[in-house]
Amino acid sequence: MVINLKVSREFVNYTHAGLDEFGNGVYLGLNNNPAFPLPPVTAADVLALDQAFRDGIAAATGDPQDTAAMMKARNALTDALRKNASYVEIQASHDLQMLLSSGYYPASTNHAQYPLDPPAIQALANLATTKFLLRLTPVPTAKSYHVQLSTDGGKTWQEGVISTQARRIVLTGLTPGTVYAVQARAIGGSTGCSEWCQPVSLMAT
Repeated sequence: MVINLKVSREFVNYTHAGLDEFGNGVYLGLNNNPAFPLPPVTAADVLALDQAFRDGIAAATGDPQDTAAMMKARNALTDALRKNASYVEIQASHDLQMLLSSGYYPASTNHAQYPLDPPAIQALANLATTKFLLRLTPVPTAKSYHVQLSTDGGKTWQEGVISTQARRIVLTGLTPGTVYAVQARAIGGSTGCSEWCQPVSLMAT
């Protein structure tokens, strides 16, 4: 029996930083994606709403007016993401690969837990001085992604970040001229996490 996929709406519960990353991932997924030609909220508008939310986070200093403005921007972004989630659900139907290409994640239809497959590193690039941009293949039902770095060829590893978004992970605080190996694993499933992926190395600028 073919079961139509559901899109997870868990993004409404993400932290501010997590929702910002997720919104950017949806923009990247929907932008010029032929599988989703007419989303209710265009990719450009999603990007604009995400930027407004990011600006609101940066401007929030604890003042009630700043907080209210940030929450207004957050609500506008989540509302847009909900609308596009319904559209992606209809378009993707039972095609998981198509659904994942949108930047959204599938909702679990089975409460039983299984070991997660490891993600794969799609790209690792210098984003700016002392910063890497890491892109992973999303793992269905993963709750987040754990990233580590090594400066000695993988003999020892140091903590990087834990991100709810697979397609855009920013690694900061790097030393220019140093070669870093980067590895990641998915968090969730019956074992708590997947195996580590094959590491990729890059020199920081």
